[in-house]
Amino acid sequence: MVSSFYIRAIEIIKKIPEGKVVTYGQIAKYAGNPRGSRQIARILHSSSEKHELLWHRVVNSKGKISFKPGCGFELQKSLLESEGVIFDKDKKNNFVKYSWKPFD
Repeated sequence: MVSSFYIRAIEIIKKIPEGKVVTYGQIAKYAGNPRGSRQIARILHSSSEKHELLWHRVVNSKGKISFKPGCGFELQKSLLESEGVIFDKDKKNNFVKYSWKPFD
């Protein structure tokens, strides 16, 4: 049985606009579990392909890509840059500029 949290998280992730990012924690909060950021990571890992999720638009609370170099970092960075998201020398994006808040 699929939980309502899972369904809401999927719906939110699918709505992230091009050129915007949102954190794992924000998605968890909007989906109804403010402490569920690890669950969001699991949903992205297990369901991105199945539900065609915009996984690359999800970053950590510091506005950084969570993947390590050689393990998905370059792909996510490239996808975001192709949408106009710019990263600084510390590999952080301007979270204020690129952040998306679906319900605020």
